[in-house]
Amino acid sequence: MKLIQKYLQPGHYALSMEFTGIVVSVLIFITIPYAIRMIDISAAPIDPGIYSAIILAISAILIFKAGTWWIIKVIWPVFAEYSVRHFEYNFKSLQSIQKVLIYLGFYLSVFYAFVIVLAALI
Repeated sequence: MKLIQKYLQPGHYALSMEFTGIVVSVLIFITIPYAIRMIDISAAPIDPGIYSAIILAISAILIFKAGTWWIIKVIWPVFAEYSVRHFEYNFKSLQSIQKVLIYLGFYLSVFYAFVIVLAALI
């Protein structure tokens, strides 16, 4: 209940950056076919060409990043605060092999999740 009250207080905008990223991504995704058609009249609304693929990938990355960070802030607010304030110091104190394993494990898990989501969208 305290978590809900915290986010419902006036003046508290916990989702502003994530919401802005999602809105900008959706607007870019919606408006880019019209911009592509201004350049190339024969382009379809969702052209399988390189321009639409680049915009789709950028939109998917931004929405995925904003959505996951929003979920982390809502479900685990302590983890979000820890990652912003203390993670860098603790990570620097680890041994090199531990840093590499953590970095690669995290990067590969996020990368595979992104690929699966992008494959589901396409």
